[in-house]
Amino acid sequence: MASDALDARTRALVRVAAAVAKGNGSELEARLRAARDAGVPGPWVEELLLQSMLVVGYPLALVAFGVWRAVAGPPAEAHGAEPLTHEDWEAWAKRGAAVCREVYGRAYHKLLVNLRSLHPALEDLVLVDAYGKVIGRPGLDLKRRELTTVAAIAVLGAAQQLHSHLRGALNTGASAGEIEAVLGVVEGEMDADRKRVAWEQWGDVKKRRL
Repeated sequence: MASDALDARTRALVRVAAAVAKGNGSELEARLRAARDAGVPGPWVEELLLQSMLVVGYPLALVAFGVWRAVAGPPAEAHGAEPLTHEDWEAWAKRGAAVCREVYGRAYHKLLVNLRSLHPALEDLVLVDAYGKVIGRPGLDLKRRELTTVAAIAVLGAAQQLHSHLRGALNTGASAGEIEAVLGVVEGEMDADRKRVAWEQWGDVKKRRL
């Protein structure tokens, strides 16, 4: 099976990401419990849910956190997570730029130009808030962050963003087999049109990297 390219913990995390995007509470609870049974560390789940605010929006992410708290119990006081406060604002900007550059690779500067053309505030919101404060956090490696983002965006059907994060998964160390496994895992979550678009986007990404 194509999903065999993923280790069991990553596959379970991908299935959680897809369930978050769908917003089905009972299905999400089952997948979160399955992820725990597969040995997925709690911090991985919590980092996925935090970044889900960026990918699927606050409403679905907050629902997912509620389900996770019911599964995992209250957060530990000494959970070791990085606090979302920082004495030096520029540190967020520096880390965000570095992480975003790793994800987007050669397309990084084009991304910045596009963001500036859409709205003056978007560059700082993406680099500082999204990549600096959230995606650049410790607790979950960047490759798994991108693989789970691919899963959620494929389910949502956002083709342009999917193309970017398929490239991002490759840029952060995922193999073609791992990416195809992610798409295979979430195929059942998509209607025929979204499934077709997802595989077309992946075909284009592979062609461009030849």
